[in-house]
Amino acid sequence: MAAPDSLPPLEGNQRLLATLALSLATFMNVLDTTIANVSLPAIAGDMGVSPNQGTWVITSFAVANAISVPLTGWLTQRFGQVRLFVASVLLFTLASFLCGTATSLPMLIAFRVLQGAVAGPMIPLSQALLLSSYPKAKAGMAFAAWSVTTLVAPVMGPILGGWISDNFSWPWIFYVNIPAGLLAGWAVWRLFKARETATRKLPIDIFGLGLLVVWVSCLQLTLDKGKELDWFNSGQIVALAATAFVGFCFFVVWELGEEHPVVDLTLFKIRNFTVATLAISLGYGVFFGGVVLMPLWLQQYMGYTSTWAGLTTAPVGIFAIILSPIVGKNMNKVDPRKVASVAFIIFALVSWMRSEFTTQADYWTLILPQLVQGGAMACFFIPLVSITLSQVNPQNIPSASGVSSFVRITCGALGASIFTTLWESRANLHHAQLTESISSLRPESAITLGQLQGSGITDAQSLGLMDRLITQQAFTLSADELFLASAVIFLALTAIVWFAKPVKAAAAVVGGDH
Repeated sequence: MAAPDSLPPLEGNQRLLATLALSLATFMNVLDTTIANVSLPAIAGDMGVSPNQGTWVITSFAVANAISVPLTGWLTQRFGQVRLFVASVLLFTLASFLCGTATSLPMLIAFRVLQGAVAGPMIPLSQALLLSSYPKAKAGMAFAAWSVTTLVAPVMGPILGGWISDNFSWPWIFYVNIPAGLLAGWAVWRLFKARETATRKLPIDIFGLGLLVVWVSCLQLTLDKGKELDWFNSGQIVALAATAFVGFCFFVVWELGEEHPVVDLTLFKIRNFTVATLAISLGYGVFFGGVVLMPLWLQQYMGYTSTWAGLTTAPVGIFAIILSPIVGKNMNKVDPRKVASVAFIIFALVSWMRSEFTTQADYWTLILPQLVQGGAMACFFIPLVSITLSQVNPQNIPSASGVSSFVRITCGALGASIFTTLWESRANLHHAQLTESISSLRPESAITLGQLQGSGITDAQSLGLMDRLITQQAFTLSADELFLASAVIFLALTAIVWFAKPVKAAAAVVGGDH
């Protein structure tokens, strides 16, 4: 069997179909990380559980997915890229069907664990298979298609999930995966079955796998349940965090000394892999924190419905879709570090624009930063993924993609937790400060209260209305602070990118440039 890197790239319609099939599978996978969020009230109500219990629908998928992603390299060597990818897609489709048929919360959680576990290899292997489909000079175009699906899907998830829940029923958020998964699996198998990679039977690192399950599960549970349990004021969170830290330390020591590790940590000895993974993961963490924060602020404190909140955030994909092919087509002509720097500068500009939001911000004021951010998204994944893989040997690309994706996904979860926690804590501080400045003895307060009471509102209703206005202002000020901090972080990431060694873009995306 010929190695995929020795085979010629796909041509014409075959390459187009391969790109569409791999992108569809990636889109389906990433979409499922957010599509269930807005459907939680419907799921919880239908199954007779509290909304807090319903959050396990999200957590169970995230934990299982986080564990399986870094195993991609080891699994690829055992089963081959094509077989593993197609099996992952078809099992994901089956798990989606089972999720839709669940009649109790434990049953749904079990199927979500299965769905998250089998989804792990899909994103890293989609990168590897795309690379084998394109000539080296056009590899940037491959990552253009991949980056659009990876960045647009989290934004589309809540919109599509809300629309399905409102117009159909919650099982359909899972059933929509079935035709997409079957089509993607069939197309990839037809196109790539003759391009399977060589396999070898490796011993199973049971102890390393056990440590990985323990520390990743504890870390993910810490991030998911921390805010609900008041973080380190909870003994449960302290125990989970301590277990995650100790487990991680043992895991690193064990894997570095293991002859056949489940996760190849020696990849971090490669300079460009480490620098680019750090930049893409921190950038994605801040980006995803903003993705989570915007709809919450719009719906809870700006009076937007879930549909309108989705429509306000959706334009972020417009320029990303338009510009990504252009960026990908020209990646062999420019230094990827320059393109990544442009992305971080635009992200910083967008964050600064959002830091100027007020409670009177109109619809178009809110949409403009979303449109501009699409340009940053187009310049974000393509160059950073190419730098990540620039010094990695082709046979190690699945492993490198899996480890990098794991770090990025973990930083995304961390970013969401940090943003929502700081948003509430800073808002409480602002609320206290604003409340202190309001007194019936102050002319402004007396005038406002007088106007409210003059309109027929009782004293208690007037004070309640003023408290709601103060709360709205406090959460808006808190969001502004987080967006301003995001701008500073993005500017700092611009400098980090330049610690990577310069590489020619054509070589950057195919690996092996030592």
